[in-house]
Amino acid sequence: MISPRIVYMGTPDFAVEPLKAIVNAGYNVVAVITVPDKPVGRGQKLQSSPVKQFAEEKGLLVLQPEKLRNEGFINQLKELNPDIAVVVAFRMLPESVWSLPKLGTFNLHASLLPQYRGAAPINWAIINGEKRTGLTTFLLEKEIDTGNIIDQIEVEIGENETAGELHDKLMYHGGAMVVKTIQKLVEGNFTPIPQNNLLIGEVKTASKIFKDTCKVNWNKPATDVHNFIRGLSPYPAAWSEMVISIDDAESIISVKIFRTSTLNQNTNSTYGSVQTDGKKFLRVACSNGLVEIHTIQQAGKKAMPIDEFIRGWHNAKFLRMV
Repeated sequence: MISPRIVYMGTPDFAVEPLKAIVNAGYNVVAVITVPDKPVGRGQKLQSSPVKQFAEEKGLLVLQPEKLRNEGFINQLKELNPDIAVVVAFRMLPESVWSLPKLGTFNLHASLLPQYRGAAPINWAIINGEKRTGLTTFLLEKEIDTGNIIDQIEVEIGENETAGELHDKLMYHGGAMVVKTIQKLVEGNFTPIPQNNLLIGEVKTASKIFKDTCKVNWNKPATDVHNFIRGLSPYPAAWSEMVISIDDAESIISVKIFRTSTLNQNTNSTYGSVQTDGKKFLRVACSNGLVEIHTIQQAGKKAMPIDEFIRGWHNAKFLRMV
């Protein structure tokens, strides 16, 4: 088989680069499947997914089923007669969909499976202080993120690297990886590896992240707080409430924190208490050490360097984070 018929399924920016790599490699993408357009903003104007926007630029057929089990959609897929389906950052597929392609359906996942199965593997790898992560392609099965592995690559995580930076790094590696995996399926020159064969120690999960779980707990070691903040940066973003005093009257503002570093010096300060020179730095005491904030955003305003933030509150005293 020289040119397999490929169906591609994906939605966000992370899924654009692999689709681009497949197209640039000259493969025959017979359809791109993505989510329906969604209303956004005050005007509720319909917005297409990044994958749809790229697919239309390339003149590819785009399908946007409301329900993947819909009989009409299944019949459309059968008529496309796909050899391979590639899934990147999409929805959970019913067996009637993933079992259709002759050579199989594979998923690109942003972790070294079986570690970090779930919706937010990039975030949780950083939050948990991992030094490495990677990408896995695997054949789909009924249970999510459990199928036999086709290929893996390992990627280092920098000490101060944010989730956004790691996302982009993995995204570009992912493009080359899906092309390599397609070729393996076409040539049949691989042996799928059961994930249980790679189990070592505790299996860490990567559950979906919600706003309530993004609040910073300052009663943790500075390194843990730093990892938490960079693991949620820039989205959905770690947040905290800051107590400030103006003319001896206290008030509370909500802030998002995007970039920090750690100072592992001893401190007898209560966790959450703020240290600042009133000009260039703002540090928060943790249970062990200090976290220095470099980029912050007050609710309703833009993100800014900490010195700019401090200047904007020239009459205020920064008391504590709660």
